[in-house]
Amino acid sequence: MIVFGLSRMGGDPRYFFAGQSGYGISQEQWDKLGKEMGLDKPVPIQYLIWLGEIVSGNFGTSITTQAPVIDVIGQRVSATGKLALAAWVFGTAIGVPLGILSAVRRGSIIDYVIRVFALFGQGFPTFFLGIVLILIFSVHFRIFPVGTIGEGFSVKNYVLPAITLGWLPAASYLRLTRSAMLEVLDTEYVKLARAKGVSRTVVIWKHALRNALIVPITLSAFVLVGFINGAVVAETVFSWPGLGRLAISTIQDNDFPVISVLVLFTSILYVGVVFLLDLLYAVMDPRIRYT
Repeated sequence: MIVFGLSRMGGDPRYFFAGQSGYGISQEQWDKLGKEMGLDKPVPIQYLIWLGEIVSGNFGTSITTQAPVIDVIGQRVSATGKLALAAWVFGTAIGVPLGILSAVRRGSIIDYVIRVFALFGQGFPTFFLGIVLILIFSVHFRIFPVGTIGEGFSVKNYVLPAITLGWLPAASYLRLTRSAMLEVLDTEYVKLARAKGVSRTVVIWKHALRNALIVPITLSAFVLVGFINGAVVAETVFSWPGLGRLAISTIQDNDFPVISVLVLFTSILYVGVVFLLDLLYAVMDPRIRYT
């Protein structure tokens, strides 16, 4: 409702057609476009009409491309989904193991080095990291391509965008996993297991890690959803044809049918992820039960 209202305050989209013609449009054409877009009615009525169409499965038509909104978004979901999955795998595979290692080797040189990595990971702006990676590996060494998704699936096209997008989550995984592991390693049942002579490997991987996983799992779900919703900065830097760039272009053109459905899509994703997380908690931690 809020986004729908804000989209109506961003300027009349009929000016887009007036600018395209180069000569403006007549009053008759202006009124005709307003009737076609439903702009001839008060905003509350427009919202109710739009809501009714959404419930019936009609997501409307893009103002700029005149294509069905569901098709416009569908064309970008695949590109963002593949990049999101690659970045998610990178962030998880780097952050979680390093967090465990840092906790197990607390106070050692390895711990300090890993914590410095986390500090730089959270301090580097995404756009700056992306540009530096492009300059080094695409412009100077010419190892990885840039500015294209390529035909089919090529790992090289995903390396730099995935690192750029997954760098900050990797640092977040690292810090949260380390904190969770340290908290669990200091609990009484872990100390008791050690006193009973349970091996260090079993204590870490069976007793400590399983109870510490709830924190990184929670983060991983929201990270993945955030990626799927479209990483605006990374997609802009690498000219990636995903939902992030689509959101920017539709906001600039005030293509409110696409904007509204994008927000709706985002909201459904978040609600679904939170629900699945609640179910997953009970699987990961036997102490959690739902009645």
